[in-house]
Amino acid sequence: MSIREIIAAVCIIIGLLVFLCATFGVFRFKYVMNKMHAAALGDTMGLFFVVVGLMIMSDSVFVIAKYVLIILFFWLTSPIATHMIAKVELLTNKDAEERMKGK
Repeated sequence: MSIREIIAAVCIIIGLLVFLCATFGVFRFKYVMNKMHAAALGDTMGLFFVVVGLMIMSDSVFVIAKYVLIILFFWLTSPIATHMIAKVELLTNKDAEERMKGK
């Protein structure tokens, strides 16, 4: 194994661990806002590490450019989707403000 393969494997494993933690967070948390935070971390940080690992293993400049575009697409669309879900939660859940104040 070369150093490049080891670094790529470490990046991919870190990304998969982030996805695993995010999955546990989505199923463990009870409140929608907490679940959204866990899902957003997995979607941005986990995807970033996996794609960086794939970029390290790639030999083609065009494939690396496609991976960069994938990361940019997810980083631009994920906050918008998360904001819309949070807005719907606040508008439809009457107990949302009480939960945010903390008891």
